[in-house]
Amino acid sequence: MNKTRITTLLAALVVSLAAVSLLWAGTTVEDTFDMKTKEYTEHTYNPAPFTHKKHAEDYNISCGECHHDADGKALELTMGDDVQRCIECHKIPGKAPKVKKGEKKLKGAEKRQYHAEALHDNCISCHKDFNKDFKKKNPAEKKGPAPTSCNKCHPGGKIK
Repeated sequence: MNKTRITTLLAALVVSLAAVSLLWAGTTVEDTFDMKTKEYTEHTYNPAPFTHKKHAEDYNISCGECHHDADGKALELTMGDDVQRCIECHKIPGKAPKVKKGEKKLKGAEKRQYHAEALHDNCISCHKDFNKDFKKKNPAEKKGPAPTSCNKCHPGGKIK
């Protein structure tokens, strides 16, 4: 073989390995992570930790119950599929601005364009539903195991 052919084959091999590693890296999902979002200039509360494994295995929650399309329809995903970060669609960091007396509150999709509102709507409503079902099945229990208050989700609570 001549040098040109060997160089071409080696270059093709390097490009192929780089492409495969980039594809693999794009679909790696950390099991447990803090829900930090770099787009925030500051956080009011410590970021909430999240574990995919606990939600998927212990509570049998599908990926699509959190990850959805623009119409709110659950996406058909499995662990390891590449997904967009929440802030890609819920683009405004933080909560919706407080309204003054007499002003109309934001609701629905308009409110959920704010990242924190979308996360809280999704997580808290799911946790409340889970706890309601849990209490029906376990009437002796006073509370369900899914956290629904600020300090239960955000360890260390408010940042001072």
